[in-house]
This record gives sequence, C-alpha cells and structure tokens, in this order.
Amino acid sequence: MDLNSYVVALVVTACFCVGYIIKNMIPNKNINKYIPLIMGVLGVILNTWLNLWVLTPDVLVGGLVSGLASTGAFELGKNLIIKKEEK
Repeated sequence: MDLNSYVVALVVTACFCVGYIIKNMIPNKNINKYIPLIMGVLGVILNTWLNLWVLTPDVLVGGLVSGLASTGAFELGKNLIIKKEEK
C-alpha cells in the first residue's frame, strides 16, 4: 500500500496551520501530546468535506494520513531549524 496516494495537500496544509496555531497560541504545554490526535480527526473531517461528506475507507485513511503528515512535517521542519542553528 502506497501512503503517498492518500496524502491530500490541502488537508495537510490546513492541519499544519491549525496545529501551528494550537502549539504556539495555547499556553498549556500539556496540549502538545494531543496535537496528533486533533490533526488526525481534523484531517478526516476536512477530507470528508472535500469529498462532499461521503465517508469511505479511502477518505478516512486519506484524512488520517494527511492530518498526521502535517504533524510530521512540523516536527521535521523544527528539527532541521534546530540543527541548523547548532552549526
């Protein structure tokens, strides 16, 4: 199974933005452990909306993969910036 075929760029971008806002605007650091869960749920909702509210297994997986990919993209970017600053 190729997960790349399930990534929806619009959902990744929207989840990335919402995750960034949650991480940087909510002072409670306890919320950070729930960000992947929130992005997964938001990804499914957004992908279902993009597919005219038809929930199929492909839409479900596409939403989950896209929402979680946004979390991974944020962490990757953060780690690259930190490593660059260390040099």
